[in-house]
Amino acid sequence: MKRTTLSLFAGAAALAAVTGFAAVSAPGDTGAETAEPAARLPVERTSLLCPAPSASDLAETTYTSFTPVTEGAEEKGTATLTEAADGAGAEAGKGGEDAGSGKDGEDAKDGEEGKDGNDGKDGKPVLRPGAPGTPVTGTASGADAPALTGTAEGSHAPGWTVQQTTEVAAGTGRGLLGLNCTAPDTEFWFPGASTASGRTDYVHLTNPDDSAAVVDIELYGKDGVLKSTVGEGVTVPPGGGESLLLSTLTDVEQTDVTVHVNVRSGRLGAAVQALDDKTGGDWLTAAADPAGELVVPGIPADATAVRLMLFTPGGSDADLKVRLASPSGAITPAGHETVHVKAGMTTGVDLGEVTRGEAGSLVLTPTSGSVPVVAAVRVVRGKGGEQESAFIPASDPVGARATAAENRAKGTTLSVTAPDRTAKVEVTASAGTEGGTTATKTFTIEGGTTQNVEVPVPAGLKGTYALTVETVSGGPVYAARTLTGEDEDVASFTVQPLPDDRGTVSVPKAEQNLSVLQQPPA
Repeated sequence: MKRTTLSLFAGAAALAAVTGFAAVSAPGDTGAETAEPAARLPVERTSLLCPAPSASDLAETTYTSFTPVTEGAEEKGTATLTEAADGAGAEAGKGGEDAGSGKDGEDAKDGEEGKDGNDGKDGKPVLRPGAPGTPVTGTASGADAPALTGTAEGSHAPGWTVQQTTEVAAGTGRGLLGLNCTAPDTEFWFPGASTASGRTDYVHLTNPDDSAAVVDIELYGKDGVLKSTVGEGVTVPPGGGESLLLSTLTDVEQTDVTVHVNVRSGRLGAAVQALDDKTGGDWLTAAADPAGELVVPGIPADATAVRLMLFTPGGSDADLKVRLASPSGAITPAGHETVHVKAGMTTGVDLGEVTRGEAGSLVLTPTSGSVPVVAAVRVVRGKGGEQESAFIPASDPVGARATAAENRAKGTTLSVTAPDRTAKVEVTASAGTEGGTTATKTFTIEGGTTQNVEVPVPAGLKGTYALTVETVSGGPVYAARTLTGEDEDVASFTVQPLPDDRGTVSVPKAEQNLSVLQQPPA
């Protein structure tokens, strides 16, 4: 179980100890009385980590920060991003702790420099988050852009999202590389990596804390574990980042590799950068926790090749039914009705042009007996020398609300899936980074389908904007945002799933029952 989950349990236990919310029955009590349902309250502090974007001198990176407006959040707040390169970290933005603070969340006033988020002096990324409801962008150029660590508090914390998008004009890993900067954690699974010839994959580790973190990196191929001692006990310095080339951790070439990052001490952010000589590159972010049923949302309609990678970490094989949730309903891909996943081994399945020009999401369910599995797909768009690739991991559902920053007037596709029951979602477009007003639309997604919805665009949009997706009613929904490059002749793209943005946390209501302390009559 992940440390974040344990922390919530520990917090709930502490709350129970202090307030007595868990009623204790006296002798003879029937136990009919129950505690009130837990309330969901805005979080007060959020941490995010962004890996170093690229080793290419041709890289141009944009960071977009956004916090949605959250009812009940504190009036004031702060948000800062700092460089992870030197451990202590240099402040990303002249405003320091005052950046983005104030009753209305105005940026700190420090002259005219940094209007676009860049201080214009040394090309290092500078990002000063603005008021909740308004996205802010920053830029970085070349191979020297460092990893970033960030913390938001108060009004800036609930649902804080930072999108990192990098365009690489040429060379290995060319194209559009994007990811949502991640929260620190203690365990990560990455099915879809590779050590094959023609692939250059790195695992990036970022430590937000003031003490060193120690991590083990395990690799699993088609025949099981790829033995190596190099990945054991890797130390990531305080406030720093590390990048490890997977092919240096093992001398075995494997097309499909699952990377397991297990933190012994401390906590980290982790992501895999997968670069291909022929099909460009993108970020492979961590898959949803191992589960018996999985959803891989938002496979582009024009995908020319889709490869599904699966791994089961337990001691039992898994047999899964494969379905494609299309706009008209669930479809079973011909020849791939089921897939068998051997315990401890990575399985790869070529699904070809499975979407056939329509929106689609993969839904994986057990044929019998639930065995936890992790999964991801590698998607290729384009033909011949114009091919580009991206990765979509299995995702958690949208939940109460999910957020995607850096959307453009053109080139943004939002895909929403209701794998079981019909659901209704509300999609809101924020104001633009340079102007525009919010817009909202509501959509009904039929059960068993995937829909590429017509996203609202802010009126008078200038710059880019953020999208939030909220579940209004019905069954669970999953979503993914596809962002395509501005050059229509090139198939560059990147896909980000939209899991719950962690804007609220469940807090049990206090209830005290001291009857257990009463002594029975003599």
